[in-house]
Amino acid sequence: MKTTSGVVLAVLVTLGVIFAKTTPEVVFTPHPRGYVASRVASPLTVDGRLDDAAWRDAPWTDAFVDIEGDTKPKPQFNTRAKMLWDDEYFYVGAQIDEPHVWATLTEHDSVIFRDPDFEVFIDPNGDNHEYYEFEINARNTFWDLLLPKPYKDDGKPVNSWEIPGLKSAVSVDGTLNDPRDTDRGWSVELAFPWRVLGELARRKTPPAAADQWRVNFSRVEWPIEIVSGAYRKPAGAREHNWVWSPQHVVDMHRPETWGYVQFSTAAPGTTRFRPDVTWPARQWLQQVYYAQRAFQKANGRFANSVQELGISVAGSPELLNPGLKTAGNLFEAWVELKGEHGLVRLSIRQDSLITQGVG
Repeated sequence: MKTTSGVVLAVLVTLGVIFAKTTPEVVFTPHPRGYVASRVASPLTVDGRLDDAAWRDAPWTDAFVDIEGDTKPKPQFNTRAKMLWDDEYFYVGAQIDEPHVWATLTEHDSVIFRDPDFEVFIDPNGDNHEYYEFEINARNTFWDLLLPKPYKDDGKPVNSWEIPGLKSAVSVDGTLNDPRDTDRGWSVELAFPWRVLGELARRKTPPAAADQWRVNFSRVEWPIEIVSGAYRKPAGAREHNWVWSPQHVVDMHRPETWGYVQFSTAAPGTTRFRPDVTWPARQWLQQVYYAQRAFQKANGRFANSVQELGISVAGSPELLNPGLKTAGNLFEAWVELKGEHGLVRLSIRQDSLITQGVG
């Protein structure tokens, strides 16, 4: 393990402890943003410039917003992304507008968000556990890690996890680390191998047409000042967090609010995104999860029923047969909804793991 890895893990474990000691607030959100990623016929040339014909045909995501959503000011600079795929790779491209492009970190697995960065989060099966995080700066220095579960659920990062076969490139439209001129920004091009993403996907990879994965993107932007001809963060500066699908709270490690990428084999622009039909059930289960955490903090135990929590499915006619069982420091809540082939049952437990099966 590299010298920096221990420092990185110490930082992340500290963050995990903070989250574990803080009861997260309940967050009710609209359906996350969605994107249809088209399949490309031949591999892309990963050079950091999104000028391949396939990239030109692919639509941009919506412009990034503040991590907390529309209640916060619109980001100062524009950020957008695109997604494509083939039998070998999941491709991500991003355009990051920035008048002063700078980056200092050069060692792999450094804490990249200490620089301005672009981040990718991937939860293949949408169960809130076993997800991937990737961060990259304008020097093409990156940090890849695996989260068995979120920090708020006492998750510990696996910083030693790597992505063999990853392709990454950055292109700077301007001059890196030079305050004497005004830059246009930088672009990122990434190719994530399915053989690595599939290790913990618990589902088929590469995906089939119409499959959906949970994905989100984040941009960390730092205030800067120019001192003696060089960029510097002002003392006490706090970063801005701009994201594709809003988290509604300053925490990227809430996979339940990430966006959806829907894979398609049709021509770009010919397939519509299909909202997740289980979203009402997922929202209700998340409500129970956060209510249970608050109840435990106040009472020293979990509630024994949804009635004790004061939660029902009234007003949500698509939700049926809610329930909750508790055993010491463990609980499981469930709810059913009508699917194409009968009732579908979703459940959540005390560490936020969501599972889905036949009712």
